[in-house]
Amino acid sequence: MRLVVRAAEATGATELIDVSGAHVDSCLYHGEASLDFVDRLVDGGARVGVPTTLNVGAVDLIHPETYRGDPRTAERGRLLMDRYRALGARATFTCAPYQLADSRPSLGEQVAWGESNAIAFCNSVLGARTNRYGDFLDIAAAITGRVPYAGLHRTDARRATIVLRLAPDVPDALRDADVLFPVLGIVLGRRAGSAVAAIDGFPSGQSEDRLKALGAAAASSGSVAMFHVVGSTPEAPTLEDALHSDQPDAVEHIGLAELRVARDQLSTARGDQLAAVSLGTPHASAAQLRGYAALIADRRVHPDVHCLISTGRDVLVSQPQAAGRLRDAGVELLVDTCSYIAPVLRYTDGAVMTDSAKWAHYAPGNVGVDVAFGSARECIDSAVSGRVVRDGSLWGDS
Repeated sequence: MRLVVRAAEATGATELIDVSGAHVDSCLYHGEASLDFVDRLVDGGARVGVPTTLNVGAVDLIHPETYRGDPRTAERGRLLMDRYRALGARATFTCAPYQLADSRPSLGEQVAWGESNAIAFCNSVLGARTNRYGDFLDIAAAITGRVPYAGLHRTDARRATIVLRLAPDVPDALRDADVLFPVLGIVLGRRAGSAVAAIDGFPSGQSEDRLKALGAAAASSGSVAMFHVVGSTPEAPTLEDALHSDQPDAVEHIGLAELRVARDQLSTARGDQLAAVSLGTPHASAAQLRGYAALIADRRVHPDVHCLISTGRDVLVSQPQAAGRLRDAGVELLVDTCSYIAPVLRYTDGAVMTDSAKWAHYAPGNVGVDVAFGSARECIDSAVSGRVVRDGSLWGDS
């Protein structure tokens, strides 16, 4: 409770409020301090006071053979994951708790979530309310069931102050392509920073997977914890609703040239040599697993390429047919952890291709690989052919 109260002082909150659930990021091992903290909680008899899901850990507990790093780090990572379960948290080990039907908070519900993409999705796509709860504060909120009434818990902080629109030179085919949304998220993060932006001009009813990719990228390139997509997110049925009937501070356009620059900056690899393909960051949804299986069809992954798809353990269990088809095609399925955090890639002597802007943003620094960014289809085609395959027609490449 001292941590929660101190956070209230730091954020200028004058009161605490109840939360109905929590998503905890602290179960990912970052050194012995991670264990020291949770040991004190467990030894003191602490238990979570609200339903609590867990973010990814250091290892895949179901497929431990996927880990290719230091054995002691793996052992300490497993221990940390076990200790958080001892507090009463649910062993979900996913960065996408919103894909669990029984863990999705409803519109206006107050929760305490950690993990940047989950925070953005919670606020933006679900319309539930959370601030950023980093390591240790997240589990403190889960145990006490209380958080400061500040930031995005408050209605006034959820108003869009910036309006972003695609410029007329962005082709219609690209506007309706999945690959646009992670790239647009990178631009959104750079433009908005920590502000709440409204994206206007898309057809209503954009899919959750597109919105997930948008938010995950924006939370990586900026500090975006909430955005609106007019007609697709619950607090923005209209632009006027997103703006709370006020005027925006700015209305800005995003042109094709800026999108192409952002796309190109996601790739650090040169040439077409391919070592691996990593999909599923954030964790692949059920629809994405089925989509990947359909894309690979009756083909197989090239023997010199490691094709890895990360997903949540609950999602994996729910999709036996897609999982079976992917495994038969030579794809490895990873749960409980993430391939830009844990040493799980079998080959790294070439580019690692991904359809995730978040993965492309973090992997070079975290796991020391060169990245080639592309669409899901380009990634699967590359995995099968054994080299980087791209089709730039959507982007107007010459």
